[in-house]
Amino acid sequence: MAEQDTGEFADVAPEAANEPAPQPVAPREPVEVLPPRERRQRARALKASRVPRRPPRTPEERHAERLAERRRMAELRRRERHRARARAGAAPSATPVTPPREHIPRVQKTRQGLVVSDRADKTITVRIDIARRHRRYERIVHTTRTLHAHDERNDARIGDTVIVRESRPLSRTKRWRLVQVVERAQ
Repeated sequence: MAEQDTGEFADVAPEAANEPAPQPVAPREPVEVLPPRERRQRARALKASRVPRRPPRTPEERHAERLAERRRMAELRRRERHRARARAGAAPSATPVTPPREHIPRVQKTRQGLVVSDRADKTITVRIDIARRHRRYERIVHTTRTLHAHDERNDARIGDTVIVRESRPLSRTKRWRLVQVVERAQ
């Protein structure tokens, strides 16, 4: 039996002899315990050091890049809207459905409305009734807006239908001027 035992260990012994002896473990340096804020700052600094830096650019170059990016994104949106309309079955049109609103300098807006108050001297309050189609729900939506208009001769009375035109600021609330009385109240 002793021979069998030595035979089993005889196979293992030469392999163990070939392995290097274990090295003594050196004491580790103490790990620095950092507060979370300091840890984040160091992580950001390490990450920033790995990212290649871009050369400094002038404000004009940055502005040009920004405009180019905006044009690119606008083109992508336009294409996507065109695809969505094609999927919905609408015929593609060369011109947009609603033209863009542009401000034309030196051309004042004119509105027609109903005088709801003429109590103040040389001032009338005009109610503008607006009926428009809702963009999503396609229903007619009625809204009203009141504005103050300058009436130099105190000509308009309550219930009159008047036309007012946009003007320079005449007071804190007056930005309109009476043009004419279209229809007198009964």
